[in-house]
Amino acid sequence: MRFRSLASGSAGNATLIEGLQAPGADAAPAPFRVLVDCGMNAKQLRQRLQGEGLQMADLDAIFVTHEHSDHVGAAFDVARQWQIPVWSSHGTWLAAGAPDTAGMWQLARDGQPLRWGQMEALPFTVPHDAREPLQLRISQQDVHIAIVTDLGHVTGHVAEHAAHCHALLLEFNHDREMLLQSRYPAFLKRRISGRLGHLANEVAAELLQQVLHDDLQYVVAAHLSQQNNRPEHALHWMRHAVQQAPVELLVASQEGGSGWIEPGAVAPSVSSLAA
Repeated sequence: MRFRSLASGSAGNATLIEGLQAPGADAAPAPFRVLVDCGMNAKQLRQRLQGEGLQMADLDAIFVTHEHSDHVGAAFDVARQWQIPVWSSHGTWLAAGAPDTAGMWQLARDGQPLRWGQMEALPFTVPHDAREPLQLRISQQDVHIAIVTDLGHVTGHVAEHAAHCHALLLEFNHDREMLLQSRYPAFLKRRISGRLGHLANEVAAELLQQVLHDDLQYVVAAHLSQQNNRPEHALHWMRHAVQQAPVELLVASQEGGSGWIEPGAVAPSVSSLAA
């Protein structure tokens, strides 16, 4: 199982996860690909996929975490046009306008596992100012990945699902001082920094420190604000959290996302840590 961010930030988010189809009788399993969020239009998604040598038809499933435009984007339209099953909570579907998906929409609930090929995905609720937001923990065999973004504070429920993972895609949204000094209006600063907003760097680092364990191989800082954060600020707090643990630290960007990350293959060495 491997994953990569196609885009990460306030202008649009999309993550591609690739596992294996359920085994057949005669052939080796083919890839099973899931798109988590589609905070872009169909043309942009097609271009991002083509950069990986993929087409829309290569997607086997879509999961929408919540209805904000930088996450839902064209997800339901893509699902309808290319006949791709799309999962979301009922609240997300309603808040997105109850879109017509030509029968492709599937209900996702907190704590109810989803089976995608040989992968098992476990949705979990997060505190965010959306109708019924969910994030994901994905497992295949003994490898576990968690996507944890768009939350205003860390709950025990969130920490439980982020624990014992081999890789984390974790929100490091803003630097508190940069947000305070920004030109954002007061109401927006309160929204971002509030308990239903987004994680500040140091709060994300506290969660990372809480769930750090010997088998954690990769942490990808995600959903960085272009106005109120910098990659070097996120990396500073990530290093503070992991100390000398041999964890590879990466930052996903708005334009480039990240490269492919395959946890459980070969554990990173200390020398491979991001500069």
